[in-house]
Amino acid sequence: MPRKKSATLTQAELRIMEVLWNKGSATVAEVSAGLPPPPIAYNTVLTMLRILERKGYVRHKEAGRAFVYRTAVKREDAAQSAVGDLIKRFFRKDPSELVLRLIEHEHPSEDELARLRSMIEKYQDRE
Repeated sequence: MPRKKSATLTQAELRIMEVLWNKGSATVAEVSAGLPPPPIAYNTVLTMLRILERKGYVRHKEAGRAFVYRTAVKREDAAQSAVGDLIKRFFRKDPSELVLRLIEHEHPSEDELARLRSMIEKYQDRE
C-alpha cells in the first residue's frame, strides 16, 4: 500500500526549504551545494523539489537549461501548518493541550513565563 501524501514538510524537505528560504531562489545544483551534512544526491534533491512543487511549497522558472526554484510558502506559514498538524494528530485538536505539555516538560525560563503571561493578558483584554 502506498504511503499517504503529507501536506506538511518531511525532515528532508525542510532541509531543502531552509536553503531556498535563505537564498531566495536557487537551481538544483545550488540547493544541493547549500545543504548542510549529510549530503543528498543531486537526483534526490531534484525529485524532492518536484514533490515540493506538487505540494505547493515551491515554484520554478526556466533559466536557460536549468530550472530556478523559489519558495511559494513563507517559513511562518509552513510552521503554522506544521503546528496545526501536530495539534490535530497528537493533541485531539486542542491547542491548550500542546501549550500545557510544553510548559510541564520544557520548564520555561522566567523571561519565557513573563512573555506567556503578557500574551495571556493581551488576549484576556480582547474579551
